[in-house]
Amino acid sequence: MSASTHWLATATAQSVLERGGNAFDAAVAGAFVLHVVEPHLNGPGGDLTAVFATADDPTPVVLVGQGPAPTGATVEHFRAEGLDLVPGAGALAAAVPGAVDALLLLLRDHGTWELADVLAPAIGYARDGHPVTAGVVRTIGAVADLFRQHWPTSADRWLPGGAAPAVGDVVRNEALASVLDRLVAAGSADTASTDTASADATDGADAGRASRIDAARREWAEGFVATTVDAFVRAPHRHSSGTDHAGVLRAEDLADFRASYEPATTAEFRGHTIAKTGPWGQGPALLQALRMLEPLDDARLDPSSELGAHTVVEALKLALADRDAYYGDGDVPLDVLLSDAYTDDRRTCIGDRASATFRPGRVSGVEPVLPPLRTSVDTTGVAGVGEPTVPGARRGPVDERAEVPVEDRGEPFVAPDGDTRGDTCHIDVVDRWGNIVSATPSGGWLQSSPTIPELGFCLGTRLQMTWLEAGTSSTLRPGARPRTTLTPTLVLRDGVPVAALGSPGGDQQDQWQLLFLLRWIVGGYSPQQAIDAPALHTTAFPGSFWPRTWEPAGLVVEDRVGDAVIAGLEGRGHVVTRAGDWTLGRLSCVTRDPATGVLGAAANPRGAQGYAAGR
Repeated sequence: MSASTHWLATATAQSVLERGGNAFDAAVAGAFVLHVVEPHLNGPGGDLTAVFATADDPTPVVLVGQGPAPTGATVEHFRAEGLDLVPGAGALAAAVPGAVDALLLLLRDHGTWELADVLAPAIGYARDGHPVTAGVVRTIGAVADLFRQHWPTSADRWLPGGAAPAVGDVVRNEALASVLDRLVAAGSADTASTDTASADATDGADAGRASRIDAARREWAEGFVATTVDAFVRAPHRHSSGTDHAGVLRAEDLADFRASYEPATTAEFRGHTIAKTGPWGQGPALLQALRMLEPLDDARLDPSSELGAHTVVEALKLALADRDAYYGDGDVPLDVLLSDAYTDDRRTCIGDRASATFRPGRVSGVEPVLPPLRTSVDTTGVAGVGEPTVPGARRGPVDERAEVPVEDRGEPFVAPDGDTRGDTCHIDVVDRWGNIVSATPSGGWLQSSPTIPELGFCLGTRLQMTWLEAGTSSTLRPGARPRTTLTPTLVLRDGVPVAALGSPGGDQQDQWQLLFLLRWIVGGYSPQQAIDAPALHTTAFPGSFWPRTWEPAGLVVEDRVGDAVIAGLEGRGHVVTRAGDWTLGRLSCVTRDPATGVLGAAANPRGAQGYAAGR
C-alpha cells in the first residue's frame, strides 16, 4: 500500500511495489517524484525526516535528513546584516540540503533496486513533463512580481513567456532531470570504490550496488551540485526581510554532511507505542500531549465535541510551549519532559477556560531562555497566528463569500513581497513483507529562494526556525540542526508496527496527527474516517516560520465542527477562526494487521490531490 500528498507519487510508489520492489525502493522513488510534481512544497534543496521499521527488525528507526546550519551562519553575521530574525525567503536562510542524501542512504541500506531504476520516474516527469496543479500555479502567481523584479532565474524557470503556467499545462524541468542523470552516471562510472559503511552492511553483488549509490552521494555532496550552489549564493538577492543579502552556504558545508540514523523517541498510549524523532524535531511534543491525555475519560478525548476539542487544544498548548522552551539540537531534558511526575503536573494545568498565556513547564536545574512573543496583524485585519497566517479567513458567522485561506488548502502562504511560510508533503509505504516507512520531505520550495539555473531547483529556508536571541534552546549555531517541524510517525502494537502516518502543515503537523490518533485508537474510527473528520489546531505559540508571531488563545477550526461546538469554544475563551468546511488536516497513512497480514491505506481528500493505492 502507498499513500502520499500527490497521486503521481502514490502511483510511482505503487508501481515499484507491483514490480517486486520493497517499501524502501517505493518510498524513495515516490519521494523523488514529489520533488518534481510538488515544487512549491519541497525540492532537492530541502530536507527530510523519516521513521521506519524493517521486516527483519520491528524496532523503529529515524532517518535524519535534516541538514545543519552552515559554518558561516552565525548570529553575529545575521546581526551585522541588520536582521533580528532569520528571513523566511532567500538563501541566507538555507541549511545544508539533506533530503537527497537521506533518500540515497535509505535506498542503499534497505532498498533492493538500482539507483537508475528508482530515479527513472522522477527523471521522466522532469524531462517529459507532468500536468501542473492548481497549488503550484497559485504559488507562482503570488510571487510572479518578486521573480520578475528580483529573482530573474526563478522568472526564467517558472514564468515561461513572462506568465505563470495555467492549471493542467505540462511543465518540464530539464535541468533537474540532468542533475539526476548525473547522479546515476556517477554510480555507473565508479563501481570499484565501496565506502566502509556500505562494505560493512553488504557483500557480493549488494556491495557493488551500495558502492554505486555511494558514488552518487559523493557526487551530490562533493561534486557539481556543491560547487554550483556555492558559486550561485554568493550574489546578493532579495530576502523576505525586504533587503538584499548573499547566502553563506558553501561547498565545504555540503561535503561535510551525510545523512544518518537515530533511535526513535517513543511513548506509550492506550496499548500503542508511538515513535517520533528526537527533540531536534517537534515530534516529542505529540508524545507529551498524548501522555497528558491518556488517563482522561474518553469523552474528553473526542475532538469533535466542545469538551474534547477544548481539552486537546489545551494539552497541545502546554506541549508546544515546552517545545519552544526546551527543544533543539543540544542537551534537551526529554527524560524529564516525558516522565510521569512532570506529565501529571502539566495535566493539572488544563482548566475549563482557554489559556491565553505562554506556559512552558519548569524543569529542575534548567532555566530556559524563552523565545520572544510577537503578535501581528496581516493586511486582511486578521490577527497574526504564527504559522500560518490565515489570509482571508474569518471569525464569527459563516460568510460564504470569504475566500478559502490559501494556507489552509494545503499550500504555502506567499505574499507578493516574498513573505512566505512554506509547507511540505508526505509519503507512507508498507509492503507485503512488513517493511514500513513514513517520510516527510520538505523545504527548497520554488518560492523559498532564487532558482539555481544549472540545477533546476532552489535552496530551503529551514534556518528561519532558529532564533537570533542568545541562549534559547534553538538559537542559530553553525553545525547545529534547526528544530524542524517535519514529524513523521510510526505506530506499534505489541512491539510490531501497525501504521505509518504523517502530514504537511508546519506547526500543525503533530496537532492534526494527534486528532487522527485519538479518533483511531480511542474513538474507533477507521483511518480514512479519522483523516476525513473535522480538524482544528491552536495558534497560541510562537510560530516556527518567519515572522514567528503568535495569537494568544488562537484556535483555527473547520466549520464542520459545528456552530454549537464553535460557540461553546468561544464561550470558553478561545479566539476562533473559521477556515471553511474542508481546509485543515492533510494526513496520509498506511496500516498493517500483523495477525492477518492485511494492508490498508488512507489519504486526505481535501484539495483532491492526495491519494492512497494498493493491491
